[in-house]
Amino acid sequence: MAAPEPETPPTASSRAKDHSPWNWLLFIPIVVPLVPAFFNADSPRLFGFPRFYWLQLAFIILGVTTTTVVYQLTKKRGDR
Repeated sequence: MAAPEPETPPTASSRAKDHSPWNWLLFIPIVVPLVPAFFNADSPRLFGFPRFYWLQLAFIILGVTTTTVVYQLTKKRGDR
């Protein structure tokens, strides 16, 4: 009786073959904060904070939301 051969771990090239079009959504939280028109004014103020400060928090929320949506849409489902 021969011993079973150990399984080889997946290589980086085999893991990086997720070519889902949903991954393009990840450019949104990268590109949106780079638009200078968003930071071009002091008003409106939110709870006394200038636009720049509360927009930074909004960009973090945008990034987390976008990443979560892309993850949920591209994760591999089990045999369910």
